[in-house]
Amino acid sequence: MHSHDFLTSEEISSSSQVMASRPGILTDWPWKPLGSFKHVILVPWVIQNTYSFMVKGGKDLSSFLIFPVLLWRGLHNQLWISFSRYRTAKGKNRIIDKGIEFDQVDRESSWDDQILFSGILMYVASDTIPGASHLPMWRLDGVILTALIHMGPVEFLYYWLHRLLHHHYLYSRYHSHHHSSIVTEPITSVIHPFAEHISYFTLFAIPMITTIMTGTASATSIAGYLTYIDVMNNMGHCNFEFIPKWLFTIFPPLKYLMYTPSFHSLHHTQFRTNYSLFMPVYDYIYGTMDTSSDTLYENSLKRPEEAPDVVHLTHLTTPDSIYHLRLGLASMASTPQKSKWYLWLMWPLTMWTMMLAWTYGRTFVVERNRFHKLRLQTWTIPKYNIQYNLQWQNVSINALIEEAVLEAEEKGVTVISLGLLNQGEDLNRYGELYVQKYPRLKTKMVDGSSLAVAAVLNSIPQATTQVLHRGNLSKVASAVVLNLCQRGIQVAVPSEDDYKKLKKSFGIRSDRNNLILSKSYSIKTWLVGDGLKEEDQKKAAEGTLFIPFSQFPPKKLRKDCFYHSIPAMAAPASLENVDSCENWLPRRVMSAWRVAGIVHALEGWDEHECGYTMSDIDKVWQASIQHGFKPLAITTHSKF
Repeated sequence: MHSHDFLTSEEISSSSQVMASRPGILTDWPWKPLGSFKHVILVPWVIQNTYSFMVKGGKDLSSFLIFPVLLWRGLHNQLWISFSRYRTAKGKNRIIDKGIEFDQVDRESSWDDQILFSGILMYVASDTIPGASHLPMWRLDGVILTALIHMGPVEFLYYWLHRLLHHHYLYSRYHSHHHSSIVTEPITSVIHPFAEHISYFTLFAIPMITTIMTGTASATSIAGYLTYIDVMNNMGHCNFEFIPKWLFTIFPPLKYLMYTPSFHSLHHTQFRTNYSLFMPVYDYIYGTMDTSSDTLYENSLKRPEEAPDVVHLTHLTTPDSIYHLRLGLASMASTPQKSKWYLWLMWPLTMWTMMLAWTYGRTFVVERNRFHKLRLQTWTIPKYNIQYNLQWQNVSINALIEEAVLEAEEKGVTVISLGLLNQGEDLNRYGELYVQKYPRLKTKMVDGSSLAVAAVLNSIPQATTQVLHRGNLSKVASAVVLNLCQRGIQVAVPSEDDYKKLKKSFGIRSDRNNLILSKSYSIKTWLVGDGLKEEDQKKAAEGTLFIPFSQFPPKKLRKDCFYHSIPAMAAPASLENVDSCENWLPRRVMSAWRVAGIVHALEGWDEHECGYTMSDIDKVWQASIQHGFKPLAITTHSKF
């Protein structure tokens, strides 16, 4: 195999093919029909062991600790996922440039099945195998015996089992499911059919059963061995290299005893090399080590952090929005943000993340994408909606945004777009504050207002003659009303204050006659924004279409009405590495404010769009369409 600096998507597609999968027997997990309620399987054992230890005064601490160990494994795996996604978003030491998509996230969403399976086996073993309960907390001889058995029989048997799984018959029915992920994430390591996990658990049980049978087992040796397996599995499936070279320099034999992420990455791109579990010694012995392993390892370590061309600057919204970030829970981030009842059970962790966000106090990278030659990143300000509504927080929020703008300038970013409340009029005059403070700013500041206006205008059904405006006035709202009046569409405004402000902004225009002050709620098309009240929605006629002009969607109270999306566009298929949803938007849909920054960079426009200035609406809209972004259809055939 030829040597190379970094594996590109073209090299991957040309050098490796994932074989079509024909599922064999025992592919699905037995509890698949239970869906998200699968964890109830463990409840009887958890209750029994907790009651026995806490109430009856039982002395079987090792059996009581099974559930905490399972919780630790879940948390441990999640930490690896978050860490990996953060590192790959920044680009430093990344191994493969190709991104992942929603199909991989969906396929890997059941990663906790193997933890559930291990819990069942441990509870059954504790109840049925002599010597498997009432274990001591620590025995050195058991730890040493576990390590020796793993280095010998487990690694050897796994190597040959793995090679067997690459035989066409087994590969097409079982192992191809795992290899469907060319670009791996930590949790890819445990995405296998149920039958494969049976064979793996049989292997990993050898050290544990041996120490139990010899009376040398301890709670530490078993929990420690499971943690070791998780660490090595997750580490080996990271798409970035971070094992320092000095480790292998001071102890050269280590390269036979510990693999690296780049070593195992080659197995996922070349398929017929680097079969070892965690210790490459058997690949060396049997001649299956990829000849480019050392080269890829060294080149990945040298790879610098990626400098983006476009940055979208957003922020946290609600306390539980941290779970919807790409760095949070992958399965949750891949669906539109909604409040879920079980997140209330996680309030201690939620409070801890809030304290961490306030303490850390720095903008962080959450996502990277590629569109043609543009490198895109999303940065998040560690502030919540409630803080943006507190005037005394403005100074600290502006300081964070300013810091992000200057960092973008230093990195040579072409465009930075302001998302959500980062472009508030009272906060920074739609971003103009930073342009005035740094007049030589080369990074273009884009608030995306022109494209947001265009998206709203193109969402209004044809033949509409009247619309009703409700919600707080803003730069976008005023521009939408003005454009509608210019097009001969009558805009009704129930608020007298809003009516006066809009009329004043029109100046001396003949089309301002299309702006009327009206308390009538019978109009069937509503333009709504922040500040829309529940009583207003209740006054709407049946079949009313609500079209938001704000970044936040209205609360959907009416089942007999229709709710359009916030200003947004569907992303073209050529936009890569899209595996999470932007807040409450559907998959592969981006807010107009975010799209505007990308289009601004693609077109090479050399002006800022911030403050009270706005780019040509039609020009921005046509440019977006030409680059493959598509308007969202108006959903009038079904209600929410």
